[in-house]
Amino acid sequence: MSRPVDVRDRLAEEVPPAPPAGPRTAEAPEAAVVGGGIAGLAAACGLAERGVRVTVFEREESPGGRLRGWETALADGSRAAMDRGFHAFFRQYYNLRGLLRRADPALDALIPLADYPLVHRDGPRDRFSGLPATPPWNALVLAATSPSFPPLDLARVNVPAALQLLDVDVPGVYERLDHMSARDLLEAIRFPPTARHLAFEVFTRSFFASTDRLSAAELAVMFHLYFLGSAEGLVFDVPRGPFPESLWEPLVRYLAGLDAKVRTGVPVERVGPGSQRRFALPGHGEFDAVVLAADVPGTRSLVAASPGLGDAAWRSRIARLESAPPFLVSRYWLDRPVRPHRPAFLGTAGYPTLDNISVLERYRDGEREWADRTGGSVVELHAYALPEGCDPDRERERLWEQAVAVYPELASAGVVDARHELRADCPLFTPGSYRDRPGTATPDPFLVMAGDHVRTGLPVALMERAAAGGLLAANALLSRWGLPGHTLWTVPRRGRLAPARALARLSRGASPGQPGKRPVERRR
Repeated sequence: MSRPVDVRDRLAEEVPPAPPAGPRTAEAPEAAVVGGGIAGLAAACGLAERGVRVTVFEREESPGGRLRGWETALADGSRAAMDRGFHAFFRQYYNLRGLLRRADPALDALIPLADYPLVHRDGPRDRFSGLPATPPWNALVLAATSPSFPPLDLARVNVPAALQLLDVDVPGVYERLDHMSARDLLEAIRFPPTARHLAFEVFTRSFFASTDRLSAAELAVMFHLYFLGSAEGLVFDVPRGPFPESLWEPLVRYLAGLDAKVRTGVPVERVGPGSQRRFALPGHGEFDAVVLAADVPGTRSLVAASPGLGDAAWRSRIARLESAPPFLVSRYWLDRPVRPHRPAFLGTAGYPTLDNISVLERYRDGEREWADRTGGSVVELHAYALPEGCDPDRERERLWEQAVAVYPELASAGVVDARHELRADCPLFTPGSYRDRPGTATPDPFLVMAGDHVRTGLPVALMERAAAGGLLAANALLSRWGLPGHTLWTVPRRGRLAPARALARLSRGASPGQPGKRPVERRR
């Protein structure tokens, strides 16, 4: 198969679908997809493109899941777009970008951000522009040129432990590292403190968890996906317009052209046995198969209310799925501009809760028009992994105070209007949880799962895990119906450098605190 246009890395891997295994049905099967986020829309496209009659049920009023958007009225009378905040579309998100290309072949809805500085409260600042794209040169040049990697501190690095980041494979990395927290691994490696903040913790918090509550294996997979395993580089794209108009409305139109239905504002409360077909969704009809593509709280609730789904062991695993701590997105429409040299996106470290600042008019068309018309700015602040049960008003105040410390001109700006989103519906990947996590398959061959909380067997994360998981769910059903599946693409499924992998294997257990292979226990 020829490489898709998005796949530039010569070591990127093709993941062919399983061959058709079941008999082809006389009539087109009918499938329900519960959840209209990335995973659900990917599954719907995969099924509808092979002739399956698909209905997507989304409880919110618009599709997109955690990337959905909506319109809001500002105090100055303007209409503005609102969503749940900044998302980066990295070039190695092959399956997500392939999904979007179905409706936007040239990806005109995305524009590149060539650089995103990372700044620590104590002063060190890093940039990713100008780095080589290919490992290990990207890491070597970063370490040689970054103020976050002082030579004396680098001399203290535990090399055997650090080598484990060069030997990432799935699921082997989980067998070796899932028992540890990301913090434990970083402490074992002994990276310089500033490097830990800027090169690791900024990224780990994108999983909406602090390093002590995130599996070290997830950290290793993430570092492989974005840095040491991919030659696509660390540049990324962002939507130039509101998420609905840029991403999801075109995809819904594409699905409509395949006779698939996307029903929004329609929650699915439970799934039971059907009388004419295998499954019944009360009030919504009967279907031959169901794709569970809801978020973690929605999946837990739906399975708890559907006692006939799966077996006791599987249901217990679903009930134990954990949600990450709350996160806050605050967006401010200001009456004056931030300074012109401020980047579109700035990652921050060392602050109590502030994780990044975006200046939206730097890349979004609607916010640019508002800023040009009013002379103001639209600024967005993110705080990940807030305390459980936190006071929303106090967290908004703290977040703004930290932003003023980074961009002092905010102190004199008047707030035309503001919107705040405090949510707690992202998955949490705690140490030791990998084997307990559900995969695509369930005890029922015609009930499959998709989402960024579902194991895929591939080195993917976040939005790319959702897109890949949706296509894998579609492939599982297509094979059982005797239909051809879809090819996926991924960054290399193991470390790129054979000598480095060999050194990593030799070094396991070579020093105290060295991460090594241990059995991964089930959570209790």
